[in-house]
Amino acid sequence: MRIGELAERAGTTTRTLRYYESRGLLTARRTEQGYRTYDEDDLRLLQQIRTLQDFGFELEDTRPFVDCLREGHPTGDACPASIAVYRRKVAELDGLIEQLQAVRAQMGAQLLRAEAELPHGTEPRCELGTERDTDTETTEG
Repeated sequence: MRIGELAERAGTTTRTLRYYESRGLLTARRTEQGYRTYDEDDLRLLQQIRTLQDFGFELEDTRPFVDCLREGHPTGDACPASIAVYRRKVAELDGLIEQLQAVRAQMGAQLLRAEAELPHGTEPRCELGTERDTDTETTEG
């Protein structure tokens, strides 16, 4: 198939395919007339790249998965290098989850403190976003 058909089937653009080619993730074969041609294996590579990017992987992180498919494995994550990337990404996610849990705990404690300081039956007041012209009134008046 030609580049336009591959782009359409993969749900991407020809520009993206050329970029992947320049990065060595996609290899085009050429016809006698110089047109790029691709096959179903190339479509599988693109689907693997897109899936990983949907997970938040950087483009370079997809390389071991692409290489694994090129080596003839049925899936891109059937190789040690791919598993190593998965492990690294899971560790990154674990770190982010820990950070979010810490922020949530701090925010929850702050909320409890703020609620405890309210006089009973009083509605909370928030002055964020309200204009306060007291400074300009005192300097002008």
